[in-house]
Parts: sequence; structure tokens; C-alpha cells
Amino acid sequence: MRIKRAVNKNKHKRAILKQTKGFWGARSRLVRVANEALMKSLQHAYIGRRLRKRDMRRLWITRINAACRINGISYSKFINGLKLKNIDLNRKILADMAVNDKFLFAKLVEEVKA
Repeated sequence: MRIKRAVNKNKHKRAILKQTKGFWGARSRLVRVANEALMKSLQHAYIGRRLRKRDMRRLWITRINAACRINGISYSKFINGLKLKNIDLNRKILADMAVNDKFLFAKLVEEVKA
């Protein structure tokens, strides 16, 4: 007895069209075009997840730099001072302090300057 693939094939097509819902034109209606669009969109999503990490780090560094300059020190000297004093705070935490707790950040800068 031969195996007919209609049910599984249609299930696969439905899954593709469900994932491409909201895409423009044929990319959301025609299975072959939709499949290409879906594969490309998943590649972009994969790349974007990595780029987001870089972008966030750049944002944190910019915020720390701005707060350092307000307190009269450059970013590079501040980070070097933290390393010399063995203060282990990552850039995410430092940026959060620079935005939300300016007083504590200023104390940290004074500690580094000393």
C-alpha cells in the first residue's frame, strides 16, 4: 500500500502560511513565496538577536561616558580606574547607576579619582 502525503503536506503549508501572516502581498498567500520570505525573516531575526547585544553595549558605554564627563573624568580613565581598584561592575549596571542613581555614580567616580 502506498503512502499518501496530502495531510502532512497541507499541515506543513498551513504552518508556513500561519508564520507569514502579516507579510505583504504574495509573501503571505503563496506557499513557495511565503516559504522563501519566512526563511529570510528567520535569518534576519537570528542576526538581529546578536546585533541587539552589541547595540545595548554601545548604549551603556555612551551613557557611562556622558555621566563620567559630567563628573569630570573621561570614560577610559574611569574604566581603567575601576580595574585598578578591583571594582567589578559590568557596563549594564554602571549605565543603570548613571541614569537612575546619579549620587551613587558620583561617589564611584570620586573613589576612582582618589
